[in-house]
This record gives sequence, structure tokens and C-alpha cells, in this order.
Amino acid sequence: MTIGQKIRRLLAELGPARLMLTVGMLLIALLAARFSWNVILVGDAERALYDLRETYLAPRVDQDPRIVKVVYTDDTLIDTQKRSPLDRAMLARALANLDGMGAKAIGIDILIDQPQDEDPALSASLRAMQTPTFLAYANIETNRDNIRQRQQAFLDKFMHDLEGSKTRPASIRVETDIDNVVRSWPFIPPNLPPILSRAMAPDHNALRGYTGSIAFRLPKFVDRPVFASLPIDLLADPDLAPAFTEQVAGRYVLIGGDIVDVDQFETPLRLQTAQSMIGLDVHAHMLAQLLDAKRLPKVSQIGIWAVAFLVVLAGGLTSLIMSGVRTTLAIIVQMLFFGGLPYVLHGQGFDTQKLPAFGWIIGWGLAFAAVGMAAREVSSEQRRFAQSALGKYLPRDIAKEILDQPDRLALHGEKRDIFVVFTDLEGFTAMSHRIEPEMVATLLNGYLDKMCSVILKYGGTIDKFVGDATVSFWGAPISRPDDGERAARAAYELWQVGEDFRQSIPEGGPKIGKTRVGLHYGDAVIGNFGGEGRIQYTALGDSMNTASRLESANKQTGTAIIASREAVERSGLDWWRPLGRVRLRGREEPVEIFEPCPDSAAGDNQKIAAILSLAERDRTTAVQQLDEFVQSKPDDMALQKLLYRMKNLDPGGFYALD
Repeated sequence: MTIGQKIRRLLAELGPARLMLTVGMLLIALLAARFSWNVILVGDAERALYDLRETYLAPRVDQDPRIVKVVYTDDTLIDTQKRSPLDRAMLARALANLDGMGAKAIGIDILIDQPQDEDPALSASLRAMQTPTFLAYANIETNRDNIRQRQQAFLDKFMHDLEGSKTRPASIRVETDIDNVVRSWPFIPPNLPPILSRAMAPDHNALRGYTGSIAFRLPKFVDRPVFASLPIDLLADPDLAPAFTEQVAGRYVLIGGDIVDVDQFETPLRLQTAQSMIGLDVHAHMLAQLLDAKRLPKVSQIGIWAVAFLVVLAGGLTSLIMSGVRTTLAIIVQMLFFGGLPYVLHGQGFDTQKLPAFGWIIGWGLAFAAVGMAAREVSSEQRRFAQSALGKYLPRDIAKEILDQPDRLALHGEKRDIFVVFTDLEGFTAMSHRIEPEMVATLLNGYLDKMCSVILKYGGTIDKFVGDATVSFWGAPISRPDDGERAARAAYELWQVGEDFRQSIPEGGPKIGKTRVGLHYGDAVIGNFGGEGRIQYTALGDSMNTASRLESANKQTGTAIIASREAVERSGLDWWRPLGRVRLRGREEPVEIFEPCPDSAAGDNQKIAAILSLAERDRTTAVQQLDEFVQSKPDDMALQKLLYRMKNLDPGGFYALD
């Protein structure tokens, strides 16, 4: 059935209530794929993914020759014995020395918001500046947590006293997101002066009004940071300062603190550097971006809506692909596309903030679930019909495949090679005559329910129940390459579950016998057999009888599970212990039998195989070797029985079971 046919059937058979619910879920999926940045927790994931893109796609550059930092360091604080406010006398001397070095502009990221004894000297230096100089400014409205009214009043007066000079105020506002990470250029209200970077480079208008992402950069070389840094101590010394003229001339100079735990900000680059960034570096990155005229374009609203629609459409249509391989392939391709698209756009220079990358995945998943649930609702009637027609003997994946492709189920008889598993509960029939019928029903239903769960878990088809016995097979109605391994593992687990069931009977309850299992591979006629009023999908033939005889043979071989060589060779497992050749009751040809022993000591199974091979040439020596081996394992009943059979082989080299 094509996707188009499935959609038409879905629309035709989906009831009004379910249709409205599906449409509602698809609308939610669309909104999630479009507005995920605004949703709690989901927005956190979007920011984390953006930081990942920014970190690993940030360009690695050599040191920027246009910008230099002049910084107060922790060593400066120790030498001046002043931590806060920073030494303004040193700043005044540094400014006086810098003014004649030919800098393009000087930006000072130090807030003069309270009086100090050095203020007259600093004010004099600022008024005397011939280089365009911009001094940090902030106000209570945008920095309420750090500025009080008295500080605001002093800052305004200090700036007023500088009017008429080449020193002007500039905003040093840094805007953080809800998670306290700096990602974007700040919005500057009309009552604030321009941001420091724009004030220092007024002729660069490419980013006018820009509030998009900051284009952070990483150093190309470990020992060369993106922006050169000079200690302010050196620039404040009139004897040393001239030596740095070449490093200042023609550059933009940013002055501020590079102090541990002061003016530190988290940026997306923390994922790469594991460090925060000083505010001065944030302004330096914005200034470099301004000088590069790197205005990161955003994906258009139409484009984001278009991708959101595509996400929902893809998720919905994918849910209608019923084949496991095709579904997996479609999901992988789509996840690569939608997951990789933000990285491609980011790498192409787009601003991918507010791009709902994680929202696309959520929207896809919601659409997949919405349409999938609707499709399952529509197909529920078909599923109930299939269950009625097939019975409850098929594993879910096979029943689902048959529902999608009914021709896979042969309603007529056909010859197939199958793996057959018989189980029987020792002594249950005799026990059932000694206990109440209600107890019999409770025990039997509980036991068979556990058996069925194992069979279906390994993809087997439940053929029938014969009292407490179960008959199941692998290889029909649909065969799989690993049917042999599935059948073998199921046979082993059926015995284990039977043992667990025995142990679960409460004290005082009836004693439950062992579960015996037979496994064989051979051909059988598979199909639906019965009258018109009742049909049963079952298998007929010699392979069924052989598996039944193998199950019964456990009583004489001292085992719980017996498999034929035909099944063993096709199981793909190496845990089999050979137990010789026997002639089963009612059969002429002998069968080579094996027992699963996954916990055998290394080399034991191979040793037994070698002894059995030797018996074909020298039975006396083989019996002697087996006897010695059995003596080392006195509690192994199966080996003791094998030794007995070896001593009493028929002339044909096998042992005939009763």
C-alpha cells in the first residue's frame, strides 16, 4: 500500500473526534517546531545546542592587529594595594602616556561611580585627551543591581565636568540570557549613550541597530590570544610607555580589568575553553565584529515556518512507513538533515540563535506520534480481524507484517523447513487428578502464559496446546535468517521459565515437575487446516513428530532439553554438548542428539565430541575415556546416562530408546 493510499484510508476512516485530536496534536507539533526557544526547559536545550554550534564552528584566528587591551591584573592590585575601586592615579598616568601614541580611539571599561582622592588627576587627564576617548557609563534603569542613586549622581556629575572635551560617555552594557550567558549584542535604550564598540568606531555603520549574535572567535595558536594585552603598570610608567608605541599606534585601545572573579561572563566559548570571559574581551569581540562589518543574517520568518511545516510533514509521513528498514532509514536521513541544517547554516555565516533546532526534533516526534496513533486507531479493526483469523499464535511483528502484506500468509498448505519446539510438564496430568479443578486451571493458565511469553519473545509461532504441552515453530508464516538461534534460545529459556515456575509455587502447594523440551529442524506442511466453521494455522509432518519424540527422550537421557543435529547446525550457537546417537521411539533412523550447556567448562563439549568420534573406531577406549570423564562430574546425570548408552550400543552404533 502506497503512502497516498494510506493517507486516503486514514482520512476516510478516522472519526471526527479522532481527526480533531490528530489535527490538534499536529498543530502543537508545528508550534513546538517554531517557538521552542520560548518554552521552559526546551529553550535551555536550544541555547545549549546553539552554544555547541558557536563553540565548534567559531573561526580560529591569529591575533587581531587592530585592537589592544590595557588591563589591570591581579598583580596590579597587589602592587597598588587597591582592589576596588581601581587605582585612578595609575589610569590617569596611563591615559596621559597613551594620548601621544597614535591610537585611533580609547575605550575605558571602568565605571567612575564614587569619589576618590585621585579624581582631580583623572579628570584633568580625560579633559586633556586629544585621542577620542570613551568612558564607561551606566544608569540605574539598566543596571539596577549594581548602581545606587548616589553612585548615579556622582557618575552624572563626573561626566558633566568632561563636557567640551574629547572624552565622551559610552555604554558598557552587557546583556545576558536567562541562563546568564552572553550571546547577543545588547539593546541600548534611547537614554543611554551608544555601546562602547560603536562609540569607538562611529564610521562603521554596517551593524547599526544590530542586536543579533556576537561573532566570537577562538585563537589559532595557544600562546597567542585573539587580542593582545598590555599591563597598565607599563603604560603608566613614563619611562617604559614609549617602548609600546608601536603596539598602540593605529589601534583601538580598550582599558579595563582582567581580574579573577571580577567582571567575568559566561559565553558559548566556555564549552571549548572551560573559562569565563572578562567584560573587556566581550567588548573587544563586538568591536572586531563591527570593524569586520560582520552582520550575521537571520533565517527569515518564512524560512523558519517552512522548515517547521516540513518537519511536521516528514514526521507524519514517516509514521506511515510500515517497513522497519525503511522507517529506520527514513528516520536516520531526516535526523541527519534536520539535525545538521542548523550547523550548515551556522557554518555559512547565519545567526542561528532563535533557530528551533531542538524544536524541530520535538515537532517531528509529536507529528510522528500523532499520525502514528491515528493510523493505529484506523487499523485496529483490521488488526482485530487479523487476530481473529490468525489466532493468538503469532508474534506481534509477524502479525503486523502479515496485516500490511496479507499475501505473506499462505491460506493453503505449503511445504516449509521449520524449527519445531515441543515442551511438556512432567507429571502434570497425574497431579491434576489429585488437586481441585480450580487449582488446576490456575496453575495451568499461569504456566502456559509464561511459556507463550517466551515463544513470542523470540518470534515463534504458537501452534497449539495439548494439555500442559506447547507446540511452537519458527520459519513460518515468515522466515528469518536467525530463526535457528531464536528457536534454540527460546527452547533454553522455556526450560528456565519452567524451573522458575516450579520454585514459585507456595509452600504447601502441589509439587510441579520439570519442563522438558525437544527441538528439531525439518520440513513440514504449513497452512490453515480445518472445516469451514473453524480453521487453525498449524504444521503437519514428520518434523513435528521428531520434536515430540525428542522431548519425550529427556526422561531416559537425564536431560531437560534435547536438540537434533539438524537444529544444532543451524542455530549458530556453540553451547551444544553432544550426547551420541539414539533411535527414538517409533522411528527407524537414529538421531544424533545434543544438549545446550552454555555454562560448560572450556573444552568439555569438545572432549565429549572427540570421545564419541573415537567410539566409531574403538568403542572400548572411548568408553574408558568417557568413564574417567564422568567420574570427574559425579552429579551430571546426562553424562552418566550417556556412559550407560555407550556401554550398551546396538550393532549400528546407536542406542534404542523405549
